[in-house]
Amino acid sequence: MLLAADKDPIGSALLAYLQTKDDTPIQVDMDIAEQDTLLPSYFFRPYHGCPQLEQIALQQVQGKVLDVGAGAGSHSLYLQQQGFDVTALDVSPASVEVMKKRGLEQVELIDFFDYTKTGFDTLLFLMNGIGLVQTLDGFASFFAHAKKLLAPNGQILLDSSDLIYMFEEEDGSYLIDLNDKYHGEVEFKLAYKQVNGEPFNWLYVSEELLQDAADANGFNCDIIQQGPHYDYLARLTL
Repeated sequence: MLLAADKDPIGSALLAYLQTKDDTPIQVDMDIAEQDTLLPSYFFRPYHGCPQLEQIALQQVQGKVLDVGAGAGSHSLYLQQQGFDVTALDVSPASVEVMKKRGLEQVELIDFFDYTKTGFDTLLFLMNGIGLVQTLDGFASFFAHAKKLLAPNGQILLDSSDLIYMFEEEDGSYLIDLNDKYHGEVEFKLAYKQVNGEPFNWLYVSEELLQDAADANGFNCDIIQQGPHYDYLARLTL
């Protein structure tokens, strides 16, 4: 589903930063932790300013690329500069405008699940882009759609993290209600200045559950690299 201009905090922040270098933080509310902030400038980071997992992912890219949830387009721009045929997708009209102004040649305003062009060698989901599945149950429709978009021998590259650390007690145990939803299923609400977004669900998935979901849907899942804090980079192939 596409975002309305008056309900698009991230897109509004990115456009303001591009135009005026206004780095007013985006306010991040979530149902499992206290309020946090995110600086718009972070979306404009160059390759050398990316976390190690993102740098490794960009070096693992092959062939024709679809960058999903591309934001300000920093990953796509790097790949375009390296000579890749890359298409950037986002549901934010303002983000799409930012990417075009930054010089990306192929940008589309569309929801991943509505996208129908095929033959991609790499589907790229960075900054926990796989969160768009929203819940563990969302993996079935995700993998079914990804199969349609991938070229033979294509790959999915994604990073995510296990939020289990947020539930750790002082004695090293974890306080989790097993009757509640999976601890990585998070509800977010974002705001930027006077622009308030609608609440939305996002998934952070452990390595083990990602591998289980991949296996159940006909994919192989290889963990390429583990990060310093419960995060990881994965490659999925048919």
